[in-house]
Amino acid sequence: MNRLSLFAIRNLRYKDILNVPYIEIKAGKVTCIMGESGAGKSTLLKMMNKMLSPDTGEIYYKDTSLEDIDSIQLRRKVIMLSQTPLIFPGTIKENLHMGFKLTKKDPVEDMALEQAIHKMQLEKELNDDSGNLSGGERQRLALARVLLMETEVYLLDEPTSALDEETELNVLDNFITEAKKKQASIIMITHSKKAIDHFGEEIIDLLELQENVKF
Repeated sequence: MNRLSLFAIRNLRYKDILNVPYIEIKAGKVTCIMGESGAGKSTLLKMMNKMLSPDTGEIYYKDTSLEDIDSIQLRRKVIMLSQTPLIFPGTIKENLHMGFKLTKKDPVEDMALEQAIHKMQLEKELNDDSGNLSGGERQRLALARVLLMETEVYLLDEPTSALDEETELNVLDNFITEAKKKQASIIMITHSKKAIDHFGEEIIDLLELQENVKF
């Protein structure tokens, strides 16, 4: 791989879901993964932080095979966020602090927590109960939490699917802006054509990649 490469995926097969000859994902970019339901988009993201293992093939992160990287260490650098994120019992603040526990970093001041949820357009107080949040509010809280973790790579699986289009674009714009300030890379699944048009610097169409490949 060249020095701008982040992930290289070769001859990847998983059940009858994925059969990918080759994908290279560049560092520092917003890469959008598209494809119809069942194309294997979520499966691919889960393999990129070792939540799933391929049947055959190789995945490299910065020139190192994922097989040679400790899973916990990898997940501190390559964080995945699903469209139905895990929200812990307790307050907004306690949920934000869970991210620091995962990355073994010291929590930031309350002002920074407030700024993070504000950028994600979550109009709540830090002491509000997270159990009362709507689906869209839960997604925005989870985005704020991973943003505060300041990792190397964000794997986002339809992170704004519960939001209306205007809010989705604003939240993603703020998230990407803040992530790029920290030189982070973003790999995102979305069904929103507008989001892809607005933010996609690299686009991977899984159906197109697998069109002429036999399972």
